Amino acid sequence: MTNLQVGKPAPQFALEALVDGEFKHISSDDYKDKWIVLFFYPMDFTFVCPTEVVEFSDRAKDFEELNAQIVGCSIDSVYSHKAWMKELGQLNYPLMSDMTRSLSNEFGILVEEKGIALRGLYIIDPKGILRYQVVHDLSVGRSADECLRVLRALQSGKLCKANWKKGDDFIEEK
Repeated sequence: MTNLQVGKPAPQFALEALVDGEFKHISSDDYKDKWIVLFFYPMDFTFVCPTEVVEFSDRAKDFEELNAQIVGCSIDSVYSHKAWMKELGQLNYPLMSDMTRSLSNEFGILVEEKGIALRGLYIIDPKGILRYQVVHDLSVGRSADECLRVLRALQSGKLCKANWKKGDDFIEEK
């Protein structure tokens, strides 16, 4: 496990993924000039996971407008991902397979006794610096709206108050 810290370089990734229904090898280098919104979820074919996976897919265009690429990841195989898509429909972002659990471990969210990842979400800037991280309990899904709010705030480069949203004033340093 790395010593993951906001403001420091994020771990690089290079894994097999399901992309537009096809198996492809993807890496963080593929998104060098973009913001990366990387989220981990425990497993395919579960109860909370499809709500997040579909929500992020439904909002993919909003992230694209902000020069951000969503990348999902679980410990399942790409074959499991493909079978799951028969239920969920095609996703608008890559879904990586972390069967070795190495990436989950690098991000510090591997629950070793269960062999799954917690619900971690990370925003990485175009320079590869980790700018945001949040980890949820297995029972609580994440909000695409909150992730978009934080991404917009980070991209502003300004001081943003609690609950800041696009169009709100920034905090002025005195």
